[in-house]
Order: sequence, then C-alpha cells, then structure tokens
Amino acid sequence: MPFYPFFDSTMLLLLPAIIISFWAQTKINSTYSKYNEVRTVNGYTGQQVARMMLDDAGLYDVRIEVINSKLGDHYDPSNKVLRLSPDVYFGETISSAGIAAHEVGHALQHKEKYAPLVIRNSIVPAVNIGSSLSWILFIAGLFLGFKGLTTLGIILFLGVVVFQIITLPVEFNASTRALDILKSRGILYAEENKNAQKVLDAAAMTYVAATLMAISQLVRLIALSNRDD
Repeated sequence: MPFYPFFDSTMLLLLPAIIISFWAQTKINSTYSKYNEVRTVNGYTGQQVARMMLDDAGLYDVRIEVINSKLGDHYDPSNKVLRLSPDVYFGETISSAGIAAHEVGHALQHKEKYAPLVIRNSIVPAVNIGSSLSWILFIAGLFLGFKGLTTLGIILFLGVVVFQIITLPVEFNASTRALDILKSRGILYAEENKNAQKVLDAAAMTYVAATLMAISQLVRLIALSNRDD
C-alpha cells in the first residue's frame, strides 16, 4: 500500500468536527468572559466557594492551589489538590463560582468512587502511551504497506476514543453536582444559577467537540487503511 499524505480527501471527514470544535471554543471563551464580568450577590471568591463545598463534603484534606493558566482549572485526584486559575481563584464572579464548583464536583466524584471517573483514571496511562504510538504505528504501516501495523495503530487510537466518550458523563455529572450545590447552599441565587449553568454548558461543549473529533479521526484512519482493500 502506498503512503498517503495526511492532507487529502479524507480530511473532509474531519471538517464537521473541526467546525464544531471552533464553535465550542469560541462559545466557552465568550461565555466565560461575559460572566467573568458579572459579580455575584454574595461576593464569594472561587476559592471560598470551593472551600465551602469541600468542607461541607468533609474533604478537609483537599488543598486548593493557584495555577497560572487561564481555563486550566482541574482537580488532581492523585494528590488531592484542586487547582484554580487566578481569575477563578480570586474572582468574585459567576464564572469563577461556576468553574470552582465544577472542579469540586470532580473531588466529590473521587470521594464517592464515581464509576466513570474510576474507569477514566485507570486507563489514563494506557491511553497516553497508545495515543502516541497509534500514529507512529499507523504511519509506519502505510509507508511500509504493512496492514498489521495500521490495524494496530487504529486499535490503539480506539482507546483515545473510548477515553473521550467516558469523559462525557464525568464532566456532565460534575456540572450537575456543582449547580445543585450552588443552588441548595445559597451560594448563587435565581438568575445567577442560570447564568452559571450557561458557563458550564459552554465548557461541556468543548468535551463534546473533542469526542466528535476523536471519532471522526478514527473513521478517517479506517478509511485510509482500507483505501486499497
């Protein structure tokens, strides 16, 4: 099998996912920026929101740190650290409250051993290795005309797709938990909760877009592999 360049007609298979990814990124940036200018009635910072929620759940041992990365907020289960970007950590806005609460949602999942999170965390090492090797093996298989290598590359890339699919319920569940607590705890009120949901919904779309991109890429690899079959 001859080697096919990566910029060919099969790139059209990626076009819908690329468009959706661009839209999702634009949406989260605009929504985050909009509600990062709206101060909450209670005036809690993202750090205070997170600390209250963690303490309410008995997670006193979870630390909160600042990470110098816009929208790089995440919960590190291995070290029990919730890392917030400066705008979220110090911010007293709807965006900062929503995002901080979302990350606490992941800490709650970790505490409760939420099944999709446990599965996702357990396959991270394998997926990291597979995502790198998949392309090397696939390209080598195309170049050498060795079907076995391209098939192995596709199988390894399938792990990336599975990881992205499992990520969806993890992220949606964390947002649901966050919004429920923000409302029941009285951290946000009425319209504020609706606006926080807009921020988290926009963020969730980036994960949907990533999943669609992974699936589209998998379909493209299969198309390239079977081209001369």
